[in-house]
Amino acid sequence: MSTAIKVQRIDATKIHNIDFSNLTFGASFSDHVFIADYKNGEWNNFRIEPFGTISISPSAMALHYGQAIFEGMKATKALDGKPYLFRPEQHAKRLNRSAERLCMPSLPEQVFIDGLQALISLDQEWIPTIQGSSLYIRPFMFATDPFLGVRPANEYTFMIITCPVGPYYANPVKLLAETTYVRAVKGGTGEAKAAGNYAGSLLPTKLAQEKGYDQVMWLDGVHFEEIQEVGTMNLMFVINGKVITPKTDGEILKGITRDTILHILAYMNIPHEERVITISEVLKAKANGSLEEIFGVGTAALVVPVKELTYKDETILVETPTAASIGSILKKEIEDLRAGSVADKNGWLVPVVGIDVV
Repeated sequence: MSTAIKVQRIDATKIHNIDFSNLTFGASFSDHVFIADYKNGEWNNFRIEPFGTISISPSAMALHYGQAIFEGMKATKALDGKPYLFRPEQHAKRLNRSAERLCMPSLPEQVFIDGLQALISLDQEWIPTIQGSSLYIRPFMFATDPFLGVRPANEYTFMIITCPVGPYYANPVKLLAETTYVRAVKGGTGEAKAAGNYAGSLLPTKLAQEKGYDQVMWLDGVHFEEIQEVGTMNLMFVINGKVITPKTDGEILKGITRDTILHILAYMNIPHEERVITISEVLKAKANGSLEEIFGVGTAALVVPVKELTYKDETILVETPTAASIGSILKKEIEDLRAGSVADKNGWLVPVVGIDVV
């Protein structure tokens, strides 16, 4: 049974103010927003409203104790012009895993999916059709209890906003291996998509960018040896023709794109493994000539080549990928799946059909 969603449409669309050929990631937002409230132990008041400023109490608990989580996903249009979501149920499940870790209520998956369907159907004209562009979707949940005291909140708001975007990274990136600051440790919140994880990454990322790097590559918080991830994507290394990616052990975000690529590697019969990989191993592989590729994978980034990686006083330069590189093959496969030019044998593409609203 679908969710009963009330809809208040915007008086006049803002879409004519958007230059779809020159999109800044996360800067322009679509016309509407989906909202749900959690009170008295249940989710209710499902609605779509015009995108705009919201009002919360200065004592809202999210502002003080950090109960805030989010997801990131995309809607695209296939070659036939029809809009699609990509593995939305996996994002619903991951949102709830994050909620569990931060002691927040789970959101019924049907509400998540129905909210997406209703919102994206309503704003589907905002989905760009230029190659590499998409409609970025940001579901998020935060505590709204007007209360000062360290305990789980009793009231929450869940929202979905969307924005048309171009590529997150237009070019191959330079990474700096972080040896002072830590993103996550076992038993922490690294596996949750918690707002606080990103807040803690801002200073080291800023310092790295001041040195000319694009992002930080995080290492474990004990020996600064085991590779974790980049702040905006999971990492994969190609050594001797095998794709190696750090295993998810509670410190690393279980990326949906990462999981998708592992499935693609399997059905393409490309050797791969999930295991601990250290910065020492990567440096050694570069030295003996067996390091072939490094690339990041994520919803916003999709597949992005790494052209340079610096650890302390040693810098690895990675060759520019070609169309035959594994990273390029993987990126093309996902783009072709979304375009509908290759068969979707896994049922990852979900058509945007909307739902009945009130």
